[in-house]
Amino acid sequence: MASMSISLPDRMRGFIRNRVKSGAYHNESEYIRDLIRRDEERLRSDELLLRDLRAAEKSGVSSRSLGDIARAVKRTAKKA
Repeated sequence: MASMSISLPDRMRGFIRNRVKSGAYHNESEYIRDLIRRDEERLRSDELLLRDLRAAEKSGVSSRSLGDIARAVKRTAKKA
């Protein structure tokens, strides 16, 4: 595993140390790796959302009423 050196303000360094002391993480590196994993997951989620929003925008305006859409969503949710 490669190593990396970073500089942090004292406040941030103290925050990380407290997270480790709380038992939430085994060490500071584990905390940083978890932050990176979470950021990667968030970015993937954002990309999927943007893809879906673009597809929805391209699909045009629906002729269905809001009530019709809500009922269809409820039917789909019950099947799942």
